[in-house]
Amino acid sequence: MATEIVMPQMGFDMKEGKVARWLKKEGDPVRKGEPIAEIETDKAVVEMEAFGAGVLRKVLVSEGRTVPVGEVIGFIGAPDEALPDTASAPAAPAQAPAAPAEAKEKATAPATAASAPATPAQAPAAPAEAKGKATAPAVAASAPAAPGREIVASPIARKLADEMSVELRQVTGTGPGGRITKEDVLAYVETRKSAPAPAPAAATAQPAAAPVGEQVIELSKMRLAIARRMAESKRTIPHFYVQVAIDMTEAMTLRKGLNEALGGGVKVSVNDMIVKAVAATLGKFPLFNASYVDDKVHVHPHINIGIAIALDQGLIAPGVLDTNHKSLVEIARASRDLAERARQGVLKAEEYTSTTFNVTNLGMYDVDNFTAIITPPQSAALSVGAVKSQPVVRDGQVVVREMMVVTLCIDHRVTDGAQGGLFLKELRAALENPVSLML
Repeated sequence: MATEIVMPQMGFDMKEGKVARWLKKEGDPVRKGEPIAEIETDKAVVEMEAFGAGVLRKVLVSEGRTVPVGEVIGFIGAPDEALPDTASAPAAPAQAPAAPAEAKEKATAPATAASAPATPAQAPAAPAEAKGKATAPAVAASAPAAPGREIVASPIARKLADEMSVELRQVTGTGPGGRITKEDVLAYVETRKSAPAPAPAAATAQPAAAPVGEQVIELSKMRLAIARRMAESKRTIPHFYVQVAIDMTEAMTLRKGLNEALGGGVKVSVNDMIVKAVAATLGKFPLFNASYVDDKVHVHPHINIGIAIALDQGLIAPGVLDTNHKSLVEIARASRDLAERARQGVLKAEEYTSTTFNVTNLGMYDVDNFTAIITPPQSAALSVGAVKSQPVVRDGQVVVREMMVVTLCIDHRVTDGAQGGLFLKELRAALENPVSLML
C-alpha cells in the first residue's frame, strides 16, 4: 500500500507549513529515513525524512505552497502500485491564481502594497504610509512571471524574500533552470529602491500614521512566532526560579587541557560541559525532562537538550539528540554542527521538534545571570551566565575562583522548589568535579 507523505507538525504550535523544496522528483527511488523535502516553518527550514521506501509516485503540493499540518502532500509506493483517488489531482502551483485574477489584482493592488509585511526587526522600516507608496512602483520595475508558473527558489532566497516583502514572481532567477537565488532577491530589492516615487494618490483608508520621528518596526515571521510562543508560555506556565553559583575553576582547567590534547580538531566549550552535566542530572531527575499535558505529566524516554542559537531573524533552540548517550567531545561536535546548519537554514525535523529541555547561555555577552522563559511543552530550562574571577571564602580564607551563576526555570505544575534545589545541587557537583563528565 502506498505511503502517504503528510505535512508534519514541526513545533508545538505549528498549524501549517510550506514546501520549500522537493529533494526528490516523481519517479525517483526513496529509502526510508532519507530526506525527501525541505519544509519551511515560521522559524526554520527543516528537512523532512521519508517514512516509507519505494518510489516518489506523486507530488500533490508544489514548492512554495503552504498547507495545513496533516495534509497529504505526496505518495511513496511501488512503481506499478495503484494510488488512492486523491493522488490523481495535479500538484497545485505555488500561488494558484483565481479565474478573474487580472481584474481582481488591478482592483486590490494598492491595498496589497500598503499592507505587505515590512522588513524584519533587524532592519528599521519606514513608516507604513511611506512604505505603501514606495512598494507600488517596485512591482512595475520588474516584469512579472507568467501566472501559474511554478516558482523555483532556494530556501535562503525564499526566507530572504519573505523578510524583505518581495514577491518572488517579480524576481528573475539566474540559477540553474531559472532558480531564484539569494543574489537575485537582493538585486531586485536594489532595483526597487531606485524606482521613482509615484504621484500622490487619492486619500484611502490607511492605518493611523506614526508620530513624526517615531520609528516603526514590523516584525518578521520568526519574531512573530517567538512573540506568540513566549506570550503563551508566560500566560499558561506558572514559572518559578532557583539559582545557584557554581565554582568552575576545575572545569576550566580540565577544558583547557582537553582542548590542548585534541589539537584543534574539535574545541570543547564551557556550554558543552554544561550540556553534558545537565544530561547526566536529568537522568536522575526525570520530572525536569517532562511535559505537562491535559492535567498529566508525560516523562520523556529520551533526553534531547536544546541549545539556544541566535540568528539574525531571532532565536531557535535545536536539540542534541540522545544527549545523555554522547561523550563530551561528541556533544561538542554535535553543537557546532547544529549551529552551522541552523544558520544555513537546514535542520532535521527531530532536531527542531524533539527537544525536552533547553539551555540558554549568555555568558559570551558578559551577562552575570538572567531568567529564561520555558519553551512549551517543556517543564524546565537552564539559564547560564558568564564565568568570572571572583573572591570567595574557602576554608576560612578569601581566594579567587572562577564562578558562574545558573538559574533553573521550572514549571510549578510539574515539580517544586525542593526538587529544583536538589537538581542544582547535583548539577553543581558534576561541574565542580568535572572528571565525572569524562566517564
